[in-house]
This record gives sequence, structure tokens and C-alpha cells, in this order.
Amino acid sequence: MDFESVRIFVDVIKQGSFAAVARQRNVDPSSISRAISALESQLGFRLFQRSTRKLSATEAGNEYYLRVQNLIGEFDRAGEAALDLVSLPTGILRVSACTSFGQRVLAPILPKLRTQFPNLTLDLVLTDHNVDIVNEKIDLAIRFGEKPEGDFVSSKLVPRRFQICVSPCYIKKFGKPLHPKDLANLDCLLFSLPNYRNAWKFSNSAESVFSVPVTGHLLISHGVTMTACAVAGLGPALLPDWLCRDEIKSGTLIDLFPKYECTATNFDTAAWLVFPSRNYVPYKVRVFVDFLKTEIEGYS
Repeated sequence: MDFESVRIFVDVIKQGSFAAVARQRNVDPSSISRAISALESQLGFRLFQRSTRKLSATEAGNEYYLRVQNLIGEFDRAGEAALDLVSLPTGILRVSACTSFGQRVLAPILPKLRTQFPNLTLDLVLTDHNVDIVNEKIDLAIRFGEKPEGDFVSSKLVPRRFQICVSPCYIKKFGKPLHPKDLANLDCLLFSLPNYRNAWKFSNSAESVFSVPVTGHLLISHGVTMTACAVAGLGPALLPDWLCRDEIKSGTLIDLFPKYECTATNFDTAAWLVFPSRNYVPYKVRVFVDFLKTEIEGYS
């Protein structure tokens, strides 16, 4: 039995078409069709009903899928567990994160990662949308907000802290707001997410939590661009600490209210590490997570 053909069959069931699997594997669709036909010949029954418009599994194909999908995972984990005992981390590690985090946090630490683990190939999937980590074969996703829900394993990387930042040229031109409530009268820079562009919340030891309505004429969906606009003097911005840390240190941005905690949603949010499997975390993933936690301490 050609085990790779079985893998292809499982991928076709998940993706719903030969073409999708071919794109994922970067091969010609005809090679996927040939692999399925060869597997059907070996098994002695048809796995799919094919037509020009639709591909669907036969009853026998569905039954076969239910029995082999978990076996493939177990087979892979057995090999990975054995390899962990005798080698440095190797192979391809697919990591998903938002584009800004990739640019500002991951990219600067990659040279050190390459030096420590030269046999590890890192496939960074940078997108501002949450990807399907199972269908996209993601080993590790980095996500922000409240603890992710679903049939995944998640652990906290670092708490997420926000700061209200402006540039010195903005203060020179418009003056410095003295209290968070002054933001209600200013033209603010707003993330174009529904929960981020209407009000910002504040808290400190002397005042209970209060909300400040915010408005602005510039909506931005990209974190690094938001930081650049704040540096350019276009208005106050609510920025996570990892997007303004260097600018505050260099003086190109100023933290307006350092004595306040602030957020757009709630105060208990974080960067989360999300794994697709509850049963086994490959050695290459564990090594990368340990490396990331060590290197990211300066951003917490």
C-alpha cells in the first residue's frame, strides 16, 4: 500500500477537490488524480464519485476516511517522537501570525533562530486573518485577544498591553492632552476593527474603569502602518506595546498616559500560542516555542 496515496486521499476529502490539494502540494492536478486512481485499484473500490461539477466521496470512501485519518496522524507522531530522541529539530515548521507581528517581532530574531537550528525550515504564514490551522497544516499559530476557543491547545505567550502614543511634532502643533478624557475632542487614529474604533477604556489606581468615546478620519487595518502614521504626527493611536516599544525608546513616539492601563476591549488579553493537536506537540514546535518565549521577554 502506497502510504502517500492515502495521505493524498485524506487531503482531498478535507479540501474537497483535486485542484485544491494540487495547489497545496505545488503539483499538477493530474498527479493527484493518478494517485487516487492507483489507491482505488489497490483497494478494489471507488473512493469518489466524479463529475464535471462535483467531487464527492462514495459510501465506501467515507468509511475508509473515518478509519485512516487518525492512523496517519499516529504514524506521523510515531516517526516524530522517535526522531526527537536522536536529532536536532529538523523539517518544515509552519507558523502563522499577523503581518505586523511578523515584521516587528519575528523578523529581528530569525537570524538567531537560524544560527541555533540550521536544519529547521521556517514557513511563516503572515496574514491578518485567522487561518484554518488544520486545513492549512499550521504547526503553531500566534493569535491576540482573549483565550482562543475551540478544539485546540493554547498557552499564553505574553500579556498584551496597550499605550496611547503621539509624536513630539503632534504635541508641538496641537498641545499635549492632560487626561484620557481629552481624547474625545481629538482626531484619533483608529484600527478599522469594530471594537477598536468607537471607544477606548482606561484604568488606574486612583480611578475606576472609564470609557472615552473616540473618533477619527483615518481608519487603518495594519499595525505597522498605524505606528508609522502616529510617528508622522497624524494623531493619537492606541498601540500594543510591541508596536511602539522601539519608537518610545527612541523618542519618536511619546506615551501620553503612562500611569493608566488602556485597551479597546478588555484588560485581560494576551498573545496566545495555538497548537492544532492535544495529543502530541512535535519537538520542532516545542523548541521554537521555548526560543520564542526567551527572545520575546523584552516585549512583555
